[in-house]
Amino acid sequence: MLELIFSALITLLPDYIYRTRYQGKQITLFTFWYELRWGITACVALTLTLITVIFYFHPIASNVISAFRTVSIISDRPGRVEEVYVSNDQKVKAGEPIFRLETSRQRAAAETARRRIVEIDAGLLLAKSELDAAEGNIQNAQGALLKARDELQRREELAQRNSTVVTPQELEALRATEKSREGLLDAARAQRDVVQARITSLLPAQRDRAEAELAQAEAEIKKATVLAGTDGTVRQFLLKPGDIVNPILRPAGILVPEESGRGRFVASFQQINAQVIQVGMIAEITCASLPLTVIPMKVTQVQDVITTGQFRPTDQLIELQDRLRPGTVLAILEVLYEDQANEIPRGSSCVGVAYTSHAARIESGEISGISALLMRLVDSMGIANAIVIRAQALVLPIRAIVFPG
Repeated sequence: MLELIFSALITLLPDYIYRTRYQGKQITLFTFWYELRWGITACVALTLTLITVIFYFHPIASNVISAFRTVSIISDRPGRVEEVYVSNDQKVKAGEPIFRLETSRQRAAAETARRRIVEIDAGLLLAKSELDAAEGNIQNAQGALLKARDELQRREELAQRNSTVVTPQELEALRATEKSREGLLDAARAQRDVVQARITSLLPAQRDRAEAELAQAEAEIKKATVLAGTDGTVRQFLLKPGDIVNPILRPAGILVPEESGRGRFVASFQQINAQVIQVGMIAEITCASLPLTVIPMKVTQVQDVITTGQFRPTDQLIELQDRLRPGTVLAILEVLYEDQANEIPRGSSCVGVAYTSHAARIESGEISGISALLMRLVDSMGIANAIVIRAQALVLPIRAIVFPG
């Protein structure tokens, strides 16, 4: 409408004055088109041009949302709730417990692991005693072997001096006794090695395994208590002791982080404005949750992909005709001045407009001459959308209350 009025003032109105005052024609309803056809045509062309330029360089976003993050309150494993520490709509700090699952099986496993460690420690003391006994058996076997060898050597010397004193059968018996003593010594040493292996390898390995089982059981007990990962408010939390929770099928509730989405809005612009929307642009928004208020913003981030182009590998090829809705250019808006949007509830739906400015390029000399003049005219046309956003701020309460839907 503003574009039409402006175009009519510089095209249709001069044509009407010229026809009536200087040519003396009487323009009626029936001769309106014939007499003012040039002015009407110029007015329509100029209006369309202005609308195109204004909405291209100063795009309007009809969907601006105060997006915020939510965190699902879930446990690492399914189980029955034993104790609940918070209530719905309660504020929590990071690390505070929210609820605890039943852990009788994990506590029993932890107690079993502790008793196993005590048992292994007792077995280690017993093995050390067995090692001392094995060392004593080795010494006894060594003494018996030494005695048998001495006896065999003495008998062999007697047999060499006088063969009639010691019979061959007696020598064979002594040799057999020596072999038997050597076998006993080897057996004692093997028994000692077995006991040493138990002390140095088997029992420590069993103890390490029991300690690992204890640590696992204690970790399961610790994970049974679900903690708040960040500061926030608990929402949709109606959990009671005895309820069953499942990390896949049934979360316990939602945690809304305290600062998530504060002063930060997500706006979607048409694809035609992809080359215009730039980081650092000034924007304005108005929200139904804060009527009659226009909040200055700035563009801090522009998503360089459009969501309609995404795909996930499946067993079917993509058919582009199935994606009829064109995607939009996503931009992140943040408040230009701190605490201006604190009164806007997170999740509010708003409308906004962004303004193109070529002032920096003109001052730096990158744009000069006629181009600089045209760019200044384009920048000044943003006042039309500024008036539009303020008109929407006035109309939003009426449209929401008087004409809902």
